[in-house]
Amino acid sequence: MHAQLKSLCFGLAASSLLATTAAQAQDTTVLYNERIVEIGQTLPDANDLWVKPEDLTRINDFELKPEGACYEALCVPVLQDRDSDMYVTRGGQGWFNVTGLADKLQQAYVVDHDDGVWSFGTMPVKRQSFIRGGMAPDFELNDREGNPVRLSDFQGKKVLLLTWASW
Repeated sequence: MHAQLKSLCFGLAASSLLATTAAQAQDTTVLYNERIVEIGQTLPDANDLWVKPEDLTRINDFELKPEGACYEALCVPVLQDRDSDMYVTRGGQGWFNVTGLADKLQQAYVVDHDDGVWSFGTMPVKRQSFIRGGMAPDFELNDREGNPVRLSDFQGKKVLLLTWASW
């Protein structure tokens, strides 16, 4: 009985190891911001995308630094001296949770587990900085009296543009 139990435990451990190896061997494709990033190895997880820290920059331009995951002046704190919801160490290799970062930044994402494809939407944080610093192209229209008016005539002032069409 003891030998059978030992054999069963060994078999379960071996199949678990094979499943883990198979999951790590599956290529993963990440889609973000008009780029396609092929990731050769991920940490198996049914719900989250765990990648090597160097792959994080290829995916979304964030870089893992001692203070956390950083993009320009934005840094999201990440514990790296022990396992956390954003960073773990397995077999001497560090792994970063891309979906955990997306959750913290309220970034939408979807996954197709069968094909190993993750697609990430625009980060609200990046979208807000664009809106604050966005520049409308200059254009010219005639006012009611037929005089040309340029958008640049109102530079430095707040402008509300209203448009209407009959269709």
